[in-house]
Amino acid sequence: MGRVTERRRTIRVRDGAVSARPDTLVAEEPLEIRLNGRPLAITMRTPGDDFALAAGFLVSEGVIGSADEVRSIVYCAGAKDDGSNTYNVVDVQLAPGVPVPDITLERNVYTTSSCGLCGKASLDAVRTTTRHPIADTPPVRVAPELLSGLPDRLRAAQRVFDRTGGLHAAALFTEDGELLDVREDVGRHNAVDKLVGRALREGLLPLSRAILLVSGRASFELAQKAVMAGVPVLAAVSAPSSLAVDLAAETGLTLVGFLRGPDMNVYAGEERIALRTGV
Repeated sequence: MGRVTERRRTIRVRDGAVSARPDTLVAEEPLEIRLNGRPLAITMRTPGDDFALAAGFLVSEGVIGSADEVRSIVYCAGAKDDGSNTYNVVDVQLAPGVPVPDITLERNVYTTSSCGLCGKASLDAVRTTTRHPIADTPPVRVAPELLSGLPDRLRAAQRVFDRTGGLHAAALFTEDGELLDVREDVGRHNAVDKLVGRALREGLLPLSRAILLVSGRASFELAQKAVMAGVPVLAAVSAPSSLAVDLAAETGLTLVGFLRGPDMNVYAGEERIALRTGV
């Protein structure tokens, strides 16, 4: 697993018996994302798929929308004072002619739920910056039975979670339930960025026929990332936030929460869910 996991000594107490043994933990390290050589953001992440994470982050920020807008993504040599490479700093060079945002000012701070900007300003920011408005024509139509089977498939694909129990995951499925990709990270927002970045680099954006499934809750940030990638259906195994529901209703995103077995709550975009009875 390399830097994805690390071993640490731990004291285990089981039924009163005490023993010492090594435990496998998920790695967490900072990643600094630079844009054309200038610092843009720092995120705490599980190492791996760093270039995809950086690309997906820029899609979420509305900076890029296609692979040809990126000239290169590289690790920064000499990231430490002694000249060694930490592999914790990446630089994204935009292609000639691609506008560079003014990162000396406040930059799209709506992207995190802790930014203090909320309500209508947040919704307007996403609507005005998205490069891939949700446009599934004909509309994606998903049976509840298909959705109900996706969390188990996501869980079965979580290789590192089985070893550590400490990772979030996100997965992309087709409207027919085919698993397209799955990523794990200590942060669920990073897992989504890795998915979106990989899709961008493979020329698959917008993800207009895809279902995005996330472990845990559906925050505004995750709904925003789905919208920015053109995803029509976002499902989560836990609760959404109120602003995530507002964003889904505003942008036409189908938002499903508490997806557990045959049970689920549909908070927005119910027209894409093939419900048997009307409400």
